[in-house]
Formats: sequence, structure tokens, C-alpha cells
Amino acid sequence: MRDTSSTSHVALVTGANQGIGAATARALAARGIAVLCAYLRPSGSREGSGEGSVPDPSHTPDPYHAARSVDGEEVAAEIRRAGGRAAAYEADLADPSVPGRLFDLAEDRLGPVDILVNNASGWIQDTFTPDPADRFDRPLRPVTAETWSRQFSVDAMAPALLIGELARRHRARGADWGRIVGLTSGGELGFPSEVSYGAAKAAQTDYTLSAAVELAGLGITANVVRPPVTDTGWVTDEVRRFVASSPTHFHVADPAEVAKTIVFLASDEAALITGNVITLR
Repeated sequence: MRDTSSTSHVALVTGANQGIGAATARALAARGIAVLCAYLRPSGSREGSGEGSVPDPSHTPDPYHAARSVDGEEVAAEIRRAGGRAAAYEADLADPSVPGRLFDLAEDRLGPVDILVNNASGWIQDTFTPDPADRFDRPLRPVTAETWSRQFSVDAMAPALLIGELARRHRARGADWGRIVGLTSGGELGFPSEVSYGAAKAAQTDYTLSAAVELAGLGITANVVRPPVTDTGWVTDEVRRFVASSPTHFHVADPAEVAKTIVFLASDEAALITGNVITLR
């Protein structure tokens, strides 16, 4: 059921065409918040875009890659059909000019952004070991400048630039309310078998916690959510058995469950929650 309470808030959610991002966009919209769904489909799924080959119609992708290939406009259209306000924009966050363009677009179509959800990822599974696959039979790649650059561009640089853009525009219009939520992963000993991903997420965490301190005077809170294993299409029976036997992983979550925590952190009720890494299990 849609919450029809009025609000003037506008959210920018990255990676909003699938998984946690799409679920968060829908959940925010259900609270009356306008949402810009920023997204990027994998190269090869954007027919006519010039950014990859046209997909082979005879090839059936696995559920995870099929979900990543969803057009973000589908999520925005679903929100609008339910009575909400939403727009979608496809762009590569590895391009440092994109954060400014996203804010310009949001302001033009929906209004000034005061909620930022840094969910998008340039995930590539790289490692220092020569193993061809991880315990779940997912292929591993060696750490290279390319694997490092892609992940740090999307998971670290882009969130930093987006936070900076939010803060600059917030000050310029004299706003006094804002919310930043980042998504992280990894553990105390880094992220073995996903080393650049874990390192990039650690950098994003640092940026977000710094923002909590530096932007508190502007009425902006900033927190990071570490989701549990979340079924965005990649979870197999082997992964479920791993979670069931793990002393530290308690649930395989649905994206909508994670979105509930993100939406709470973006609410008035969470005004005193800032500068935290919130681990969901």
C-alpha cells in the first residue's frame, strides 16, 4: 500500500535498475519521495547504445546478469503507475562528469536532491591468488590496473563526487535537512577473493563517515549499510548452505528487506543516527 503522506524530498539512488537499488527506489517512492533512478546496464545489453555488442537472442543469461540488464526506466515507470514521481537516467559513474549531470537532471525533473543512496557497484571479482574460481565456482581474475580502476571509479570516486555535489548544492540553497546512505561489503580482514571490491567499499565507507562529521552542521546525516548475503540473482543452493553453516551469516535477505533499513535511515525518525556502519545479518 502506498503511503500518500506529502513530502518535498527528492532521492538520487544509484544502481536503481535491479536488486537493492531498485527495491530502495520503490520503498522511498512508497513514502512519497520523488526518485531519480540512476543505472548502467552491462555492455552488450544496451542495444543501439554503441557501448557494446547487441546481445545474442539465443543466449539466456543467468538470473543475476539478467537482472542487471533491466532498463531503469522500468522501475521509474512502475513507481509512476503507483502514483509516485520518478525519472530514470543511464550513465556510467566511472565518468567524473556524471555526478553533476545526475543532480542537474534531478533538479530539472523532480526538484533539489536531499537524499543520496550510493548503491551502484563496478564489481569485478579479482584476487591475488592463481585460483580460477572461488568456493561458489564464480570465476576469479587477477588484480590489474583495469580491475582496480573500474571498481575504485564506481565504488569510491563516484560516491565521493556525489557526496560533494550534494553538499555544495545543499549549502548554496541554504537547506538544513539531508540524508546520505552508502552500501558496503567486506570484513575485518578485507575481502579475500574480491580484494579490489572490498578496498573500494572501504574507501566509500571512509568518505561517508567523514561526511557525517563535516556535514552535520548542515543537517545532513550519513551512514553506511552492510547488507547480509542478499539474493539479487546470484545466490545458489551452495551459497544458502554456506550461510546456514556460517557462525556470522544468519540470513539470505531479499533486497526489499535491506531497503527497509535504508529508507529508515533516510527518514526524520533517524535524525540522531549518523556516522555509523550498520551491519545487517
